Amino acid sequence: MSSDLLASVEDGLLRVTINRPEKRNPLSRAVLAQLQQVFEEQRDNDTLVLALICGAGDRSFAAGGDLRDLEQVRTVEQARALFDLGNGAFQAIRSFGVPVVAALNGVALGGGAELAVACDLRIAAAHARIGFVQGTLNIPTAWGGGSDLAAILGPARGLELLCSARVLSASEALAAGLVEAVAPEGVSFAAFVERFIGPWMQQRPQVMRAFKWQAAARKLGMARELADPRDRDLFAAAWCHADHWRAAADILSKETKK
Repeated sequence: MSSDLLASVEDGLLRVTINRPEKRNPLSRAVLAQLQQVFEEQRDNDTLVLALICGAGDRSFAAGGDLRDLEQVRTVEQARALFDLGNGAFQAIRSFGVPVVAALNGVALGGGAELAVACDLRIAAAHARIGFVQGTLNIPTAWGGGSDLAAILGPARGLELLCSARVLSASEALAAGLVEAVAPEGVSFAAFVERFIGPWMQQRPQVMRAFKWQAAARKLGMARELADPRDRDLFAAAWCHADHWRAAADILSKETKK
Protein backbone atom coordinates (compact mmCIF):
# COMPACT_ATOMS: atom_id res chain seq x y z
CA MET A 1 0.00 0.00 0.00
CA SER A 2 1.44 3.37 -1.03
CA SER A 3 1.12 6.59 0.94
CA ASP A 4 -1.53 7.76 -1.56
CA LEU A 5 -4.09 5.60 0.25
CA LEU A 6 -4.05 5.05 3.99
CA ALA A 7 -5.98 2.25 5.68
CA SER A 8 -6.25 1.22 9.30
CA VAL A 9 -8.47 -0.97 11.46
CA GLU A 10 -9.16 -0.07 15.07
CA ASP A 11 -11.96 -1.10 17.42
CA GLY A 12 -14.14 -2.45 14.62
CA LEU A 13 -13.70 0.53 12.28
CA LEU A 14 -11.98 0.32 8.91
CA ARG A 15 -10.77 3.84 8.13
CA VAL A 16 -9.65 4.55 4.54
CA THR A 17 -8.17 7.90 3.55
CA ILE A 18 -7.30 9.13 0.04
CA ASN A 19 -4.05 10.85 0.87
CA ARG A 20 -3.22 13.22 -1.99
CA PRO A 21 -4.34 16.56 -0.53
CA GLU A 22 -1.86 18.63 -2.54
CA LYS A 23 -3.69 17.50 -5.70
CA ARG A 24 -7.18 17.51 -4.14
CA ASN A 25 -7.21 13.73 -3.73
CA PRO A 26 -7.71 12.64 -7.36
CA LEU A 27 -8.39 9.02 -8.23
CA SER A 28 -5.48 7.60 -10.18
CA ARG A 29 -5.42 4.05 -11.47
CA ALA A 30 -3.06 3.16 -8.63
CA VAL A 31 -5.46 4.58 -6.02
CA LEU A 32 -8.39 2.70 -7.56
CA ALA A 33 -6.42 -0.55 -7.45
CA GLN A 34 -5.49 0.08 -3.81
CA LEU A 35 -9.10 0.82 -2.88
CA GLN A 36 -10.14 -2.53 -4.30
CA GLN A 37 -7.27 -4.27 -2.54
CA VAL A 38 -8.18 -2.82 0.87
CA PHE A 39 -11.86 -3.72 0.68
CA GLU A 40 -11.19 -7.19 -0.67
CA GLU A 41 -8.56 -7.87 2.00
CA GLN A 42 -10.95 -6.78 4.76
CA ARG A 43 -14.04 -8.48 3.30
CA ASP A 44 -13.92 -11.44 5.69
CA ASN A 45 -12.83 -9.50 8.78
CA ASP A 46 -15.67 -10.46 11.10
CA THR A 47 -14.58 -7.95 13.77
CA LEU A 48 -15.58 -4.96 11.63
CA VAL A 49 -18.65 -2.91 12.45
CA LEU A 50 -18.24 -0.08 9.94
CA ALA A 51 -16.01 1.31 7.19
CA LEU A 52 -15.33 5.03 6.70
CA ILE A 53 -13.87 6.66 3.58
CA CYS A 54 -12.59 10.25 3.60
CA GLY A 55 -10.07 12.47 1.91
CA ALA A 56 -7.00 13.99 3.51
CA GLY A 57 -7.16 17.69 4.34
CA ASP A 58 -10.25 19.88 4.34
CA ARG A 59 -10.59 20.85 0.67
CA SER A 60 -11.46 17.69 -1.17
CA PHE A 61 -12.97 14.25 -0.67
CA ALA A 62 -11.97 13.25 -4.19
CA ALA A 63 -11.89 15.79 -7.01
CA GLY A 64 -12.51 13.24 -9.76
CA GLY A 65 -10.17 11.12 -11.79
CA ASP A 66 -6.49 11.98 -11.96
CA LEU A 67 -6.38 13.57 -15.40
CA ARG A 68 -2.57 13.53 -15.50
CA ASP A 69 -2.68 9.78 -15.10
CA LEU A 70 -5.82 9.09 -17.11
CA GLU A 71 -4.75 11.07 -20.17
CA GLN A 72 -2.60 8.05 -20.98
CA VAL A 73 -5.77 6.03 -21.56
CA ARG A 74 -6.25 6.45 -25.32
CA THR A 75 -7.55 3.25 -26.92
CA VAL A 76 -10.91 1.53 -26.61
CA GLU A 77 -9.19 -1.44 -24.96
CA GLN A 78 -7.51 0.84 -22.42
CA ALA A 79 -10.79 2.65 -21.74
CA ARG A 80 -12.52 -0.68 -21.13
CA ALA A 81 -9.74 -1.67 -18.75
CA LEU A 82 -10.16 1.65 -16.90
CA PHE A 83 -13.89 1.00 -16.60
CA ASP A 84 -13.24 -2.47 -15.21
CA LEU A 85 -10.62 -1.17 -12.76
CA GLY A 86 -12.80 1.56 -11.27
CA ASN A 87 -15.96 -0.51 -11.32
CA GLY A 88 -14.14 -3.37 -9.60
CA ALA A 89 -12.96 -1.03 -6.84
CA PHE A 90 -16.39 0.48 -6.31
CA GLN A 91 -18.11 -2.89 -6.46
CA ALA A 92 -15.83 -4.07 -3.64
CA ILE A 93 -17.21 -1.13 -1.64
CA ARG A 94 -20.85 -1.73 -2.62
CA SER A 95 -20.64 -5.41 -1.70
CA PHE A 96 -18.62 -4.90 1.48
CA GLY A 97 -20.04 -6.87 4.39
CA VAL A 98 -20.72 -3.93 6.72
CA PRO A 99 -21.97 -0.41 5.98
CA VAL A 100 -19.55 2.01 4.32
CA VAL A 101 -19.87 5.74 5.10
CA ALA A 102 -18.40 8.44 2.86
CA ALA A 103 -17.28 11.43 4.93
CA LEU A 104 -17.25 14.31 2.46
CA ASN A 105 -14.67 16.65 3.93
CA GLY A 106 -14.68 18.80 0.77
CA VAL A 107 -15.58 18.58 -2.91
CA ALA A 108 -16.61 15.27 -4.47
CA LEU A 109 -16.64 15.72 -8.23
CA GLY A 110 -16.89 13.35 -11.18
CA GLY A 111 -15.32 10.06 -10.14
CA GLY A 112 -15.20 11.36 -6.58
CA ALA A 113 -18.99 11.74 -6.62
CA GLU A 114 -19.22 8.19 -7.97
CA LEU A 115 -17.08 6.97 -5.08
CA ALA A 116 -19.39 8.78 -2.65
CA VAL A 117 -22.56 7.16 -4.01
CA ALA A 118 -20.92 3.72 -4.12
CA CYS A 119 -20.91 3.98 -0.32
CA ASP A 120 -24.02 3.19 1.69
CA LEU A 121 -24.50 6.75 2.89
CA ARG A 122 -22.80 10.11 2.94
CA ILE A 123 -22.23 12.80 5.53
CA ALA A 124 -20.73 16.17 4.67
CA ALA A 125 -18.83 19.14 6.01
CA ALA A 126 -20.68 22.44 5.71
CA HIS A 127 -18.41 23.57 2.85
CA ALA A 128 -18.54 20.26 0.93
CA ARG A 129 -19.95 20.08 -2.58
CA ILE A 130 -20.87 17.15 -4.81
CA GLY A 131 -21.39 17.05 -8.55
CA PHE A 132 -21.53 14.57 -11.41
CA VAL A 133 -19.61 16.73 -13.85
CA GLN A 134 -18.49 14.02 -16.27
CA GLY A 135 -20.59 15.53 -19.04
CA THR A 136 -18.33 18.60 -19.08
CA LEU A 137 -15.57 16.25 -20.28
CA ASN A 138 -17.92 14.72 -22.85
CA ILE A 139 -18.00 11.37 -21.08
CA PRO A 140 -20.65 9.54 -19.00
CA THR A 141 -20.14 8.17 -15.52
CA ALA A 142 -17.61 5.36 -15.73
CA TRP A 143 -17.85 3.31 -12.57
CA GLY A 144 -21.54 2.71 -11.90
CA GLY A 145 -22.20 6.11 -10.36
CA GLY A 146 -25.11 6.94 -12.66
CA SER A 147 -26.94 3.79 -11.62
CA ASP A 148 -26.15 4.37 -7.96
CA LEU A 149 -27.41 7.94 -8.22
CA ALA A 150 -30.68 6.79 -9.82
CA ALA A 151 -31.13 4.20 -7.05
CA ILE A 152 -30.70 6.89 -4.39
CA LEU A 153 -32.68 9.77 -5.90
CA GLY A 154 -34.89 8.02 -8.44
CA PRO A 155 -34.30 7.85 -12.21
CA ALA A 156 -35.66 11.30 -13.12
CA ARG A 157 -33.83 13.27 -10.42
CA GLY A 158 -30.67 11.30 -10.98
CA LEU A 159 -30.83 11.93 -14.71
CA GLU A 160 -31.31 15.66 -14.13
CA LEU A 161 -28.12 15.86 -12.08
CA LEU A 162 -26.17 13.90 -14.69
CA CYS A 163 -27.44 15.96 -17.62
CA SER A 164 -27.10 19.36 -15.93
CA ALA A 165 -23.71 18.60 -14.35
CA ARG A 166 -24.86 20.77 -11.44
CA VAL A 167 -22.61 20.91 -8.40
CA LEU A 168 -24.67 20.82 -5.21
CA SER A 169 -23.76 22.51 -1.96
CA ALA A 170 -23.88 20.38 1.17
CA SER A 171 -27.25 21.87 2.14
CA GLU A 172 -28.65 21.23 -1.36
CA ALA A 173 -27.39 17.65 -1.26
CA LEU A 174 -29.04 17.19 2.14
CA ALA A 175 -32.36 18.55 0.84
CA ALA A 176 -32.16 16.27 -2.20
CA GLY A 177 -31.50 13.19 -0.07
CA LEU A 178 -28.02 12.67 -1.45
CA VAL A 179 -26.36 13.10 1.95
CA GLU A 180 -27.81 12.14 5.32
CA ALA A 181 -26.25 14.77 7.58
CA VAL A 182 -24.25 18.01 7.32
CA ALA A 183 -21.95 19.36 10.00
CA PRO A 184 -23.02 22.79 11.30
CA GLU A 185 -20.87 25.78 10.39
CA GLY A 186 -17.96 26.20 12.75
CA VAL A 187 -18.07 22.62 14.03
CA SER A 188 -15.03 20.41 13.55
CA PHE A 189 -15.89 17.93 10.82
CA ALA A 190 -13.71 15.24 12.39
CA ALA A 191 -15.62 15.60 15.66
CA PHE A 192 -18.93 15.62 13.77
CA VAL A 193 -18.02 12.36 12.02
CA GLU A 194 -17.12 10.69 15.30
CA ARG A 195 -20.41 11.77 16.88
CA PHE A 196 -22.37 10.57 13.85
CA ILE A 197 -20.85 7.09 13.78
CA GLY A 198 -20.72 6.75 17.57
CA PRO A 199 -24.09 4.94 17.92
CA TRP A 200 -23.26 2.73 14.94
CA MET A 201 -20.04 1.61 16.58
CA GLN A 202 -22.06 0.32 19.54
CA GLN A 203 -23.64 -2.33 17.29
CA ARG A 204 -22.18 -5.81 16.97
CA PRO A 205 -20.45 -6.91 13.74
CA GLN A 206 -22.93 -9.71 12.97
CA VAL A 207 -25.86 -7.33 13.37
CA MET A 208 -24.29 -4.71 11.09
CA ARG A 209 -23.73 -7.35 8.44
CA ALA A 210 -27.42 -8.18 8.53
CA PHE A 211 -28.40 -4.51 8.34
CA LYS A 212 -26.06 -4.00 5.37
CA TRP A 213 -27.53 -6.96 3.53
CA GLN A 214 -31.10 -5.78 4.05
CA ALA A 215 -30.30 -2.30 2.71
CA ALA A 216 -28.24 -3.65 -0.19
CA ALA A 217 -30.94 -6.10 -1.26
CA ARG A 218 -33.51 -3.29 -1.30
CA LYS A 219 -31.19 -0.96 -3.24
CA LEU A 220 -30.64 -3.65 -5.86
CA GLY A 221 -34.36 -4.26 -6.15
CA MET A 222 -33.81 -7.90 -5.25
CA ALA A 223 -36.97 -9.99 -5.09
CA ARG A 224 -37.93 -11.09 -1.58
CA GLU A 225 -37.71 -14.75 -2.51
CA LEU A 226 -34.05 -14.19 -3.48
CA ALA A 227 -33.15 -11.92 -0.56
CA ASP A 228 -34.91 -13.82 2.23
CA PRO A 229 -32.63 -16.90 2.41
CA ARG A 230 -29.55 -14.76 3.09
CA ASP A 231 -31.58 -12.54 5.43
CA ARG A 232 -32.68 -15.64 7.34
CA ASP A 233 -29.12 -16.97 7.68
CA LEU A 234 -27.81 -13.65 8.98
CA PHE A 235 -30.68 -13.37 11.46
CA ALA A 236 -30.16 -16.90 12.76
CA ALA A 237 -26.43 -16.34 13.20
CA ALA A 238 -27.03 -13.12 15.16
CA TRP A 239 -29.81 -14.69 17.25
CA CYS A 240 -27.61 -17.58 18.31
CA HIS A 241 -24.55 -15.42 18.97
CA ALA A 242 -23.45 -14.96 22.58
CA ASP A 243 -23.82 -11.18 22.17
CA HIS A 244 -27.59 -11.59 21.77
CA TRP A 245 -27.96 -13.79 24.82
CA ARG A 246 -25.91 -11.42 26.97
CA ALA A 247 -28.11 -8.49 25.94
CA ALA A 248 -31.30 -10.48 26.52
CA ALA A 249 -30.10 -11.66 29.92
CA ASP A 250 -29.27 -8.08 30.89
CA ILE A 251 -32.78 -6.89 30.02
CA LEU A 252 -34.37 -9.82 31.88
CA SER A 253 -32.19 -9.11 34.91
CA LYS A 254 -33.30 -5.47 34.97
CA GLU A 255 -36.96 -6.49 34.69
CA THR A 256 -36.58 -8.95 37.56
CA LYS A 257 -35.21 -6.16 39.79
CA LYS A 258 -38.21 -3.86 39.14
